[in-house]
This record gives sequence, structure tokens and C-alpha cells, in this order.
Amino acid sequence: MEPFVVARNPEPDSRLPYLVRLPLDGGMVLKVKDTWPRASRVYCYQIDEEWDPSLEVVDEASILICRRRGAAIDLVLDRPALSRSQFIFTEARGRPAIFWQTQKAVRTANPGARVPKGRTVEGIAIVVDTREKYGYKFAGRSVELQRAALPAGDYGLMGPSGLVASVERKTLENLAASLSDGTLAFQMQRLAEIPRAAVVVEANYPDLFRLHSGRAAWMAVMLGRLAVRYPEIPVIFAGSRKFAEEWSYRFLSSAAEDDLGG
Repeated sequence: MEPFVVARNPEPDSRLPYLVRLPLDGGMVLKVKDTWPRASRVYCYQIDEEWDPSLEVVDEASILICRRRGAAIDLVLDRPALSRSQFIFTEARGRPAIFWQTQKAVRTANPGARVPKGRTVEGIAIVVDTREKYGYKFAGRSVELQRAALPAGDYGLMGPSGLVASVERKTLENLAASLSDGTLAFQMQRLAEIPRAAVVVEANYPDLFRLHSGRAAWMAVMLGRLAVRYPEIPVIFAGSRKFAEEWSYRFLSSAAEDDLGG
């Protein structure tokens, strides 16, 4: 992976005196206000230009992680200090904006403040699998429900290239049955092929032990093994059907928001 580089902006009158290169999308170049978000978030602006190797470099480091996560980019550098940060793609005053931040900057720069919210997603279309019976209605939400056969999960979000997010709903009894007969492993295998996916359970974790006290320890072991095998698929014990529906909506709407945010 190409190194992380900060150079001086050759435009003398620019309010963003530095340039940052990130090795994503063929080379992402940002104008930035500072060389690192030390005391506050740093405003950034993406430019559609190639990196000029003749620029005056003021900082450079090897990269351990540079990965896009929805509307954010995680950046971890191979150095003992000033190593971990994020680039957040959001909106400020109705316009697209990018903020470069660290955990310390978030906590200390503006106590109690929050990064401006991302784009509001109105009227998202949630696809309900045709095999789902007595499904969620998402009442009171700006949601359009569609019925279709999903390759994985019970509720999905479609994008131009297909399914981009999916939630597998489980009652406590269904979770126990799918652990016992091994079908949950294959369901999670299919979910892992989707960019964003999760399993939501309409119960609390201790309920599993109350329902099947004789086999609870074995099922807990199997659930732990699946969590290790598929770490990208969280299993959420939401406590009840009401909160499982709430969590599913939040998950899918956040996925839609991240897709809009880039």
C-alpha cells in the first residue's frame, strides 16, 4: 500500500494550506486545514486531481489500515503517535463536507458537540422476503415495503448491484432450532456474502438458557463458534419483537444513509 502523505498546498492563498493523499479509489486527494486533527476536527475538501510528486512533503508514514466503511474512512498509520484517525463524509449547512478526526479531537475540541448528521434518508424501500410470515410493518416509519425472494435474510436493502444490506430475524424458538439442526451456520454463510448483514433475535441472551436448560450450554458454544467464524455478522439480542423491529429499521436505514454518503 502506498504511504500516507501530507504536502504543502501550492496555492498560496488557499484557506486549506495542505494536501493529503489516501490510497483509495485510485488515489484520493484532499485539501486539508491542518496536518493532523490534534485539538479539533480538521475540515477537508476532495479535489479531482492526481497527486503531484514534486509537492513539498511535510509528513509521511506507512499505512496499516486505510479502509472505507460506509460514510467513513478508517486510517491507521504505522507509527507510535498520531496514528489512528477517521475521515467522516457528511453534510454541513446543507452541503457535502469531510471532517478528519481523532478520538481525542472528538472528546476535547467541542465537549458535548456532535459531528453534523449525514444525509437524511426518507422513504427507503425495505424488501421483505416472500417466505417471511407475520413480518415487521415498520409502522410510523417512512418506509416502502416490497415483497421479493431474498438470497439471504428476511429484510433487505437493494442497491444498483443487488442486495447491499440484510437482516435475518429470529424468534427465540427459531434460534434454538436453527442452532440445533445446523441451519444457522448456512444462513450466516449466505449473509456473509452481503456487504452488510446481521442476525437479530427477539429475546435476551439469558432466555436461551431458560428455554432449553438441558442443551443451553451446547447451543451457547455453537453460537460462540459462529460468532468467531463470521465476525462480520453480528448477532443482536434485542430483548423483544418490538425492539428487534426497531433495531432492524435503524440498521437498514443507516446502511441506506452510508450508501448515499459514499
